[in-house]
Parts: sequence; C-alpha cells; structure tokens
Amino acid sequence: MTTDKTGAAPRPLTKLLIANRGEIAIRIARAAAGLGIHTVAVYAEADGQALHARLCDDAVALPGSDPLAPYLDIDALVATATAHGCDAVHPGYGFLSENAAFAQACGAAGLTFVGPSPAALTLFGDKLAARNFASAQSVPVLPGGDTPCGDVAAAQAQAESLGLPVMLKAAGGGGGRGMRRVYAMEDLAEAFERCRSEAAGAF
Repeated sequence: MTTDKTGAAPRPLTKLLIANRGEIAIRIARAAAGLGIHTVAVYAEADGQALHARLCDDAVALPGSDPLAPYLDIDALVATATAHGCDAVHPGYGFLSENAAFAQACGAAGLTFVGPSPAALTLFGDKLAARNFASAQSVPVLPGGDTPCGDVAAAQAQAESLGLPVMLKAAGGGGGRGMRRVYAMEDLAEAFERCRSEAAGAF
C-alpha cells in the first residue's frame, strides 16, 4: 500500500458518490466497480432514468427541477454523500470538477475528494494565473495574453498583435467550456461572447 505525503497509509475507499452525470459518470462507475468500490449516483429530476443512475449501486435524487443546477449544489452533494455513508466523492469533469470550494467542502466533511487539492484548483481554475505560474516555473507556454481581455476591442487588439488564428479562452472554467478557435477577425466578436456566456453558464 502506498503512503501519502505525510507518511500515513491512506484509507481505502469503499463507497463513492459520483457528483456528475452522463458518459463520465458511467466511466467512473464502471472503473469503481472493477475496484470493488460501491457507487452512489446522483441525478436531477430529468435524469432519473439515465444510464448513469441505473448503473450505480445506489441512485439518489437531488432537490430541484432544474436540469443543471442540482449538479452545482455543493451543500446538497456533500449532504447526500455523508447521509449515504460515502467516504469519497468523484466530481467527474465539468460542473464542480475544478471548483476549489467543492473540494474544500468535501474535505471539511471528512470526504476524500478524488481530484486535485483546493489550493491547486484555486490556482489552475484561473487560466491566466495558471499560465503565469507555468511561465514563472520556466514551463514553455504558447504566445498569448498575460492579462484578461475585458471586452471585444481588447481581444481584437490582442489577436492582431498575435496573428490569426487564435484560441479564445475564458479565464475561468475548464473541460473545454468557454473556448473558441478564431480564424477570421470578423468572427472574433461572436466567439468572444460565446466564450463568455458558455463559461458563465457552466461555472
């Protein structure tokens, strides 16, 4: 058995709440089953008959009728995990997978968060901070901006200085959300707004 950085043997995981839905939840459930770990699915009202909810050992309905909001409800997810005797939570990707507050709440409740530490999530959840951190460690990064573009005009000016094509990316979020390729300057304004609205809606 491996040890953690404190030298203490990690406790084995026996019951895992999967705080996600769809394909990623299915993959996690199957991997956990292969390791003999009991799985608990959560689902919004619209996902009651979804495969991920039927594939896990247990499935728990989350409060609310909105199809997305329940998967972003930190308090409800942590409460569900503790109420059903879980010792760990896997966030999957998207939703709360890069949310430092979620990782912190899991830890505070005595749950193992299957993912990076809250400190790492805080740093890398901000893509500009992560880029600047990587540069400071002499990690090669692609040419790009080191400060946020607050509006379309700033993005256009930066794209002109870099040369097309460019990749627009919202500073917050992950999992490919809030990211668009731009090949022509006339497409930049629409791509900018799509990046901003998609990231805001998902995270």
